[in-house]
This record gives sequence, C-alpha cells and structure tokens, in this order.
Amino acid sequence: MQLNDHKTEPRPTVGKTILTVIGESLVDIISDPHRPAATPAHPGGSPLNVAVGAARLDLQTSLVTHYAEDRYGLMIEEHLQTNGVHVINGGTTPTSKALATLGHDGAAEYTFSITWTINGASLPALAAVEGSTHVHTGSIATVLPPGDQATLVLVEAAREHATISYDPNCRPAISPDAAAARRQAEVFVAASDIVKASDEDLAWLYPERTPDDTLQAWLELGPAIVALTRGASGPVVLSGTGRVEIPAEPITVADTVGAGDSFMAGLISGLAQLEALGAGGRQRLQTLTLDQLHALAAYANRAAAITCTREGANPPRLAELGPLPTPSPAPER
Repeated sequence: MQLNDHKTEPRPTVGKTILTVIGESLVDIISDPHRPAATPAHPGGSPLNVAVGAARLDLQTSLVTHYAEDRYGLMIEEHLQTNGVHVINGGTTPTSKALATLGHDGAAEYTFSITWTINGASLPALAAVEGSTHVHTGSIATVLPPGDQATLVLVEAAREHATISYDPNCRPAISPDAAAARRQAEVFVAASDIVKASDEDLAWLYPERTPDDTLQAWLELGPAIVALTRGASGPVVLSGTGRVEIPAEPITVADTVGAGDSFMAGLISGLAQLEALGAGGRQRLQTLTLDQLHALAAYANRAAAITCTREGANPPRLAELGPLPTPSPAPER
C-alpha cells in the first residue's frame, strides 16, 4: 500500500459532534469468483457503513435503522455495538440481505431482499435528530416505501438544529424507475447542506448530461458542498467558492465495498474538525476556501483508499487516518 503522508496540526475534537445517521442495515453475502466455495456474510448497507466509519473517527454516532432479532440481525447489532454506534431500531420484519457479486476488478454488483420501515421507533428517532449536530441519510432509505417518507420527515425536522448530508447511492435493483429516483434524489438534495454521489449514480440518474453539469445543478438547489467520487479517477468537490479535483491514491485494491461510505464518513469528520457542522457551523460551511475544500477532498479520499486496500466495508479508525491535514494551496479548476 502506498498512501501519501500528510503534515498535520491539532484540530478541534470531533467527539463533541453528535451525528445521527438514518438508513438501512443489512447483511452483504459476498460471492467472490476467486473463492467460489466461500460466501461469507458481513454487516452492511450504506448508512450503516457511514455510521461505523464516523464512529471509528470518534464522532458520537447513532443509527436509526431497521433489523430483526434473527441471526443476521444479531450479527448487525454486535457489529454496531462493537464499533460504538448507538442503535435506534424501528423494525421487526426479517433482516434485509444483499448478495454482492465481486467482479475480477474487485467491484461489486448487488441484488437485494430488503424491507425499509422505522415506524417502530418514531419518537426516539425524532428526539435523536432534534438533538444532533449533523444528520446523514441516503441510499435505499430515501427511495423505498414505506420508510422513505419517514426518513424525509426526520430530515426536515432536523434542519433547524443540524446540518444535513445525503448520498443517493443508487440501487436500480431496488428502485428501477430512474425518473422517480431522480425526483426523489432532488428532494433530498434540496434539503441538504452536503451531498455526495458517485459517477455511476449520476450516469444512471442523468444519462443525458455530464457529471459536472449535474453537480452544478445540484449546487443550485441549495447545498453548500457537492462531492463526486470517480473511483480510480479521484474525487471532485464543488461549492460556491469553486471546484477542486484530486487524483486517486495509488493503492492495491482488495475490493471497493464500502469505499464511498468511508469517503462520506471522512468528509463528515473533516467538516466537524473545521467546526463547519450544525446550525452554528452552517455559515462557515458555506464559506470554506478552496484550500479547505482541497484538504477535505484529500482526507475523505484517503479514508476511501484505506478501505479499498482491505476486504469488505472496513473503514479506517482515527489513529490510521489521522486528523485533517493543514490545507495546502490548491489550483482552481
């Protein structure tokens, strides 16, 4: 592994940031062509991965989610507890599953058996988001009925007190109607301060226009920051200040499972270290410099790169990632 070293300086603690993540928990059952006899199951789901990644970066993290007290649900619960994530569980139907089939390049394709409902935890979920500094959601939780509307209600309830982040993390196997998914994505983009998507998400949602055109259109809907991950091409971050683009880290890829979620967790952690989250940090979030955006992109990119060097959704801890580096001058693109 060849990950670049960074000079750093002490940053404000991120432990005082109270983060609530809203979204699905499931088990990834992984089919690897290099090991056809093994089909291991691992806790997963984009929001769960973000919650674990954020907790490992010392954010006080709760997850509003859904799983049952079955074999897979107990696996998820143990994983969350081991990683210090507080759970608000609103469901009782069987725990959701995703079959992740790995290609020869390590990339995963998914098929799902999933339910999303959090009606069993409406009041504690509302209390959690109203007491949070920052709220994150995305993926299946924002498109799959009946829980998608409950997710939106929680996001809207949080906005007075918290900043909001959103990652569409599109799953066409779950929501095959691209037009409906696009409309729903734009509702959440407009409700958010920070949005992150992958190039694959944007190619599916907006096949008729370039990713940069979509980033600009999303920025005009209201977020302060929009970020695009592009795998080996490296990320792009856009704000009202300008645009930054950085190359991918030079690594040996084990697989890409959870890489985008680690990027999201790293981005949230970096913004917490800049004191740019919460109602009190919203103005700072809107006025970050290009140098700060570059440092954030590099920090989140490094978190994703570390995850890609090991199997499964295994995000870095703060001791591995370190604090947000001191911003270095970055050219405007």
